[in-house]
Amino acid sequence: GLQTEGRAPLSSTRAIRARQLFIIVATLAFGADLATKNWAVEVLQYRDPIKVIGDLLQFTYATNKGAAFNLASGSTYILTALKLCVATYLIFYMTRVISRRWAVLLGLLFGGVAGNLWDRMTRPPGKWAGEVIDWIQVPHWPVFNIADSCIVIAAIGIAMLATTDVTPTDKTKNSRSKPA
Repeated sequence: GLQTEGRAPLSSTRAIRARQLFIIVATLAFGADLATKNWAVEVLQYRDPIKVIGDLLQFTYATNKGAAFNLASGSTYILTALKLCVATYLIFYMTRVISRRWAVLLGLLFGGVAGNLWDRMTRPPGKWAGEVIDWIQVPHWPVFNIADSCIVIAAIGIAMLATTDVTPTDKTKNSRSKPA
């Protein structure tokens, strides 16, 4: 089939399945994040936190102008640009991925990045400086959202896969590494 150097063959069954899985996981992660943030705006914004499991798990409305833990709140445009770069790179990189495990993790990462990027683009004050909606609260940790959870799970999973012989791409046909 038609192939571009460095990319998985367009007709490769493994590559097609990996891309489909990436799209499904990214769409589900983004959709869950968007739906729960909209719910938080409607239900949590002007009320006391909902205690789900006492003080162990609460649903509370918060906004975040910065990065994780509200760091770099004065650098919203830089953070937004970085997220756009990450999202663009992930789309490009997925043209090479043949591993289902990597596809799932990269889909989670993309869905999480896209979810928080969507807030930056569409939420007040707007103009690529919107505040990210956070709503999940646990003790001794900043309030977070589904997108943040997806990013953290993806990062942990990617770190774990990077220490194994599971490669994301088929770099050589004689490689001992096995895609999964």
